[in-house]
This record gives sequence, structure tokens and C-alpha cells, in this order.
Amino acid sequence: MMSEFAGFLAAHGFATARIEALPGDAGFRRYFRLHGGPRPALLLHAPLDREDLGGFLRLAGLLAGAGLSVPAIIAADPGEGCALVEDFGKHLYAETLNAANTIACYDAATDALPPLQAIPVPADLPAWDAAAMAAAAAATFLDWWWPAAFGTRPAATVRAAFMAALAALLVPLDAAPKGLVHRDYFAGNLFWLAERDGVRRVGIIDFQDAAYGHPGYDLVSLVEDARRDLPEGLAAREIARFLAARPELEPAPFRAACVALAAVRHVRVAGLWVRLALRDAKPGYLQHGERTWARLAAALARPEAAPLAAFFARHVPPELCCNPALEAA
Repeated sequence: MMSEFAGFLAAHGFATARIEALPGDAGFRRYFRLHGGPRPALLLHAPLDREDLGGFLRLAGLLAGAGLSVPAIIAADPGEGCALVEDFGKHLYAETLNAANTIACYDAATDALPPLQAIPVPADLPAWDAAAMAAAAAATFLDWWWPAAFGTRPAATVRAAFMAALAALLVPLDAAPKGLVHRDYFAGNLFWLAERDGVRRVGIIDFQDAAYGHPGYDLVSLVEDARRDLPEGLAAREIARFLAARPELEPAPFRAACVALAAVRHVRVAGLWVRLALRDAKPGYLQHGERTWARLAAALARPEAAPLAAFFARHVPPELCCNPALEAA
């Protein structure tokens, strides 16, 4: 694969750089760390049939213009789906969080959201609204988790009930002004850049799927992260901190929307782990299933999530509220 980009690397001074493949994630793009070049850099490869690299480059410019830390673009060839980008190093939140620094890291990540949301939204960004979230949840939970758990696809009546429950659940989203949404704002996509100041201490990556949506979505993604345990009370602390930074938001509707966003996100992600295992041969993500279902149960216990809780009470036995036995699926 590297020979495909030899000319691109050589043209920008990285002909003799040693190339280190970095672990992949749930997406299709790949990153390679380049050692021995003129500056620390990563080679990014985005398959042309999966992603428009031009969108990533445009969003990088918008976020950088807002004073946020995103990888500087050293060189790019969108036609080949490759770019050289700044290497933020190895201080990924997911790998550096500890008992001493968690609060400071999450406070800074929360503080970076208002300037991100103040960026004028390009007219061609997709909406990440109630309809889009419901469709995404159905595409993982009903299309992948349900057949694996029940051994058959959901009946049309079940699908209709699920969509109706999500429509009712997400009504609180209508009460807040909309803005730019990263859509995958969590510890696995954030770096701690301690040498920088203010919100620039938060290095932000994987923003290529940004959309137009509710201001609570990225905050919920951050503090309801199904991939890791978080300190008790952290979510409440960061929601309060965010509301203090955006006093124009009405606290009660915003908090209700956060519950709804947590519920729909967790039900989608519960199905996503199954899809990654079955479709993409990435069973490692199933390790997060227990935590995901626990977070979903906590959200469904809140009165704001009553429509989705009623769907589960009627259609999903409690003993199936977990990862399905995929070897029997």
C-alpha cells in the first residue's frame, strides 16, 4: 500500500521516512506515523469510495480558524485520498486519562464546544436531527442487534413502534438553536496538548462527519462515553459548565434533551458493536457492550426517556438487554 503513495511522500520530503501503521478504529480511514521526515507527521489515507477527503480539509480550516487545535494540513491530494497532517503525538485522551487529570481534561474538552458550535455552518452539511438520529439507530439496533438477539428481523409493527418511540423521545431537541456538531466527540478523538493554552490544549481529530444539530449532542458523546468508565458526577459537572458558557440556552429543556440524546445514542451504539463484529469483522468492540447497556438502562430510567423505555418494556425482554450470543446468530 505504501508504494502507492511513494511519489506523494517523496514530493514533500518524506521519501526516506520510516512508516508505522497506527491501530485502526471503527471507520475505514487509516493513519501511518512517519519517522525521520522533516517534521512530525502522519499520512492519512481515506478510501475514495468511503470518504471525500475534501470535506475533511475544509472542516479542518474552519475549526482552525475558530482557534481550535486540529491537525495542520502539511500537504494533501484529495484525488488520491491522502494527506500529510500534523502529528499530535501519543497523548490521546483515551490513553492518558488518569485520576489526577480527568477533570481538567474534560473541563477543557467541554470548554472547546462553544467555539466549535459558533462556527458558521456550511450550507451543504447534513442535518443531524431527530429523523437522522432515528434512522441511524434503526440501522444498527433493528438491522443488526435485533436479528442477532431474536434470530429474525423485526416485524413491521416493531419497526414502526421503534420509530414512533424515537420520534417522541427526541421532541426536546426542537427547543434549542442548532449549530455545528462534530458527531464523534469523545476521548478516542481528543488529544491533550499540555503545552498549549486554553481550549487549544484539546487536539480534535476525526471531524469529517460533522453535521448541523443540537448543541448537546457532542457534550453527551463526551460525558456518556460507552468505551470507558468515568468519575461519578462528571456528566452533571460538564453539563453545568457548558450551560454556564452558553447562558442563552434554557437549562431545563437542554437537560431533557441531553437525556434523550443519551438514550438514542446508546441504543444506536448497542447495535453498532454488533454490526462491527458481524459485518466488519471487528469483534473487539463487543467488550463495550456491558457498559453501553448499563448506560442505556440508566437513561431509560429517567422520565424524559419514557417513550423509548415503553418500547423496551413491551418488545425486549430484560434478559436480552445485552450483547447477543453472536455465535448462535
